[in-house]
Amino acid sequence: MRNITKEWQWKPIPPDVELESPEVLKKALEAQRYLAELKGISQTMPNQIILLNTLPIQEARDSSEIENIVTTSDELYKARIQSVGSIDQATKEVRRYSDALIEGYNQILKERLLTIRHILSIQRILEEKEAGVRKLPGTKLSNPKTGETVFVPPQSKEKIEAALKNLEQYINDDSLSPVHPLIKTAVIHFQFESIHPFYDGNGRTGRIINMLYLVQKGLLDLPVLYLSRYIVKNKPEYYRLLQRVRTHNDWHSWVIYMLEGVSQTSRQTIGVIMGIRNLMMKYKHQIRKDYSFYSQDLINHLFRYPYSKINYLKKDLKITRQTASKYLDELAAGNLLEKVKQGRENYYINNALLKLLTGDHQNEDQ
Repeated sequence: MRNITKEWQWKPIPPDVELESPEVLKKALEAQRYLAELKGISQTMPNQIILLNTLPIQEARDSSEIENIVTTSDELYKARIQSVGSIDQATKEVRRYSDALIEGYNQILKERLLTIRHILSIQRILEEKEAGVRKLPGTKLSNPKTGETVFVPPQSKEKIEAALKNLEQYINDDSLSPVHPLIKTAVIHFQFESIHPFYDGNGRTGRIINMLYLVQKGLLDLPVLYLSRYIVKNKPEYYRLLQRVRTHNDWHSWVIYMLEGVSQTSRQTIGVIMGIRNLMMKYKHQIRKDYSFYSQDLINHLFRYPYSKINYLKKDLKITRQTASKYLDELAAGNLLEKVKQGRENYYINNALLKLLTGDHQNEDQ
């Protein structure tokens, strides 16, 4: 890749090119069809809190992996029921991604807008500090293997703030561009990543914006799209096509890439949600048949927390500690949960659910 020493020349969006070619429109409608199916499948879940408590954690892990922040799904689900002091640094960072996503989602539900203020709030949660927009020049992106500069984003605070204001208008005012919202998603993502407004957390913030925009436009009810998994698997192409827009104005290839990502990850997530729904039904029938303590609240708990503890079940079901311990131990004895002792703690793991959440669901792509 050639060395780029000049600052990227920011242009306001919408781009001054034709985005809705026949090929792009066909791809956008295909992606919308799968996204609509994902939205419908999500609505069939008897308790959507289960999806909010599980799927965003997988998105958080994959999105953070793109930035070389690596932890395991086991550690992340366990972290939901641990005190902060007992969690390693990488897991804390990934958990903050999940927290930032849910906070942004709640703001979208409340205001139906996605503003600079919301974006700053997301980045603040991700980084746990009030760094805000970059104020000092010097930020550049380099090839990690060669060290050569490949991209220089806007350097002055004034340019960054002007670019963000334009992006905010493009996100919230459809009169600026009547193109399909999934095409706009690709434009928004490119523009935010190229503005690169923060000292850190730009990639993760940008990927949260992707999902929040889909919710804002009513294409999803819940932020449960696994788009970061697609980017992880196609990481070199992701960066290559971002750069192609900057150097060759090649919007077509970039938009097609993003639309394919929406299609693939929608299909994968549909498979995961159908798997969760079927597994819940299996647990429901088996617990109702073999145990005296069946309740829908118990089922919801076992699927809301892939890792559980006695105190969490006690609180959720409003039962005594002794009763909660009895329930979990009996379910472990019946192989519906796995009991694992770690230090003074006993964890009860829903391994069948974890396998669904963390497995490679390539079959849904065929």
